[in-house]
Amino acid sequence: MSAPRNARRFTIRRTSSAIAMAVTAALALAACTGDGGETPDGGQGFPDDGCTHLTIATSSEKVNMLDELADAFKESPEHDDLGTCATVRPINVSSGNATRFLTSGEDWPSDDRSLWPTLWSPASTVWTDRVAAAASAGLVGDPASFTRTPVVFGMPEPMAEALGWPDKPVSITDLSRLCQDPAGWGSVGKDIWGAFKISKTNPNTSTTGLSTILMQAYEASGKQADLTSADVEGAADFSRVFEECVIHYGDTTGNVLTTLYDETQNGANGSAYVSAVALEETSLLNYNQGNPDSHTVQPGETLTPPKTKLVAVYPAGGSLWSDNPVTVLGADWVTAEQRTAGEAFAAFLQTNAAQSIVPEYGFRPLDESVPLGELFTAKYGVDPAQPAITLPKPDVDVISSAIDQWTQVRKPSSVLELIDISGSMDDPIGDGRSRLDGAIEGAQATLDHFRSSDEIGVWAFTTGISSDEGDGIQVLRDVTALGSDGEKLDSSLDDLRYAQRNGTPLYDSVLLAYEAMRERAEPGRINAIVVLSDGEDTDSRISLDSLIARIGKSTKEGGDDAPVRIFTIAYGEGADPTALQRIADATGGQLFDASDAERIDLVFASVINNF
Repeated sequence: MSAPRNARRFTIRRTSSAIAMAVTAALALAACTGDGGETPDGGQGFPDDGCTHLTIATSSEKVNMLDELADAFKESPEHDDLGTCATVRPINVSSGNATRFLTSGEDWPSDDRSLWPTLWSPASTVWTDRVAAAASAGLVGDPASFTRTPVVFGMPEPMAEALGWPDKPVSITDLSRLCQDPAGWGSVGKDIWGAFKISKTNPNTSTTGLSTILMQAYEASGKQADLTSADVEGAADFSRVFEECVIHYGDTTGNVLTTLYDETQNGANGSAYVSAVALEETSLLNYNQGNPDSHTVQPGETLTPPKTKLVAVYPAGGSLWSDNPVTVLGADWVTAEQRTAGEAFAAFLQTNAAQSIVPEYGFRPLDESVPLGELFTAKYGVDPAQPAITLPKPDVDVISSAIDQWTQVRKPSSVLELIDISGSMDDPIGDGRSRLDGAIEGAQATLDHFRSSDEIGVWAFTTGISSDEGDGIQVLRDVTALGSDGEKLDSSLDDLRYAQRNGTPLYDSVLLAYEAMRERAEPGRINAIVVLSDGEDTDSRISLDSLIARIGKSTKEGGDDAPVRIFTIAYGEGADPTALQRIADATGGQLFDASDAERIDLVFASVINNF
């Protein structure tokens, strides 16, 4: 397969956060893309070209496309009409995080002012509406969509066919019934596939996650327009049942799709991991080309399509669309020259020249005269004639009601945090903190994420200590319902600063934590372990291969009804990402990269966003 037109670009991708904190938004801005010299943020900045420089903050799936559109803009009449040349560069900032920051009223959190955005392109006008309501309409200017993509459920083709696809329409109610049925896939004659499992993203940061909960409310109300807050309230029980099938949440679909892709390439059909993924059509198209995390394809890189493709199930009751607006921000830092150039770029995006580029990146053009091309075919799992029903975007107050409701109906979690306190955790991370300081503060900052009914425990591990749970383990808190103990747990985490710090029995400690969580895991919860380690294992009795064999033995076709997934954080440059990746993969979890230790607050928040 030929590489896409974005093959000559290089993107530094970062994980975005789920926590409503300005510092999180600030850290997310370290992911800048484009040509030019290195910036202090570690990204790639603007060339010294004498042009007006425009940064566009955008959701991750559009970075590649906007980079191409920025080049095309240079050759356009809209650019020629400017008094001076203009150079546009995209930076990856999740729609939810950008929304939170813009409503905070503070300066854009980057030391490099050239990265402060002139333009903003979230995935949906849902986010610009929220900023207009919470801050001011003038701040978001006049958003105008320039491309769109529907929200669908991506399913492995054999699973979709088992539900009657493509001949029979499949509704969210059909998926909900499959969730509730104790027989799971057995209810449609596929006992070996086990339980029906859904992957969704967190609606606080993800447009897909937000659209999905709104689609659930539409489905429960039986409406296809005029959704109200009362409708959302009435959908609570329906949505609660639907959430019970969720394997875990997250910031983006990229991590889930990567895990699914890796499983299918290694001979599994992926059913033990997930049955359906709520995602945008453009992400499904990328997956089926062999690009599950939608990264920028490098020169010479060959994409390998998955052995089992995903097909787009367009819900019978209708789909919401991500309408991808672009707008020139009315922020104080935007100069008159940048505003003029930004308006020219926004105008260019509406032209036929720009619209012709859009389909090459898996987005649908607004200009219906532009051909969709070969991507939008059954070969890549999509139907250009769908969705048959478009659900309108609800009012801002209705959207707020849906987000608030999700906080109450989301699947409960049971999480054990396993924190390395070995001697190397005393090393500085460059911002005045030690590694241990960063780990403690990252854990403390995420406590507000958990509800009182969620279960949370904290263990520390190093050599020379012991507890009832085993050698090398110190229990700060047993895994129990948080209740009103948030302040007490915050204080307990502080106590880690005074703990003895010796060797790193990583494998032994992970096994002890896994066995403890397996014993208490419940089908109705997201059961997980978060492992933070800054070094290689030095003191375990068990080998990595033995550990993998023991924690991975329950991962089989169909899986079990209460899996324990391990999410690992490779903390600092001395961490062992290969081992931590294998540990995460063995349980269907994920590895998170905090090799830049100053980003630990962001990464810790991103991990917790899965629960």
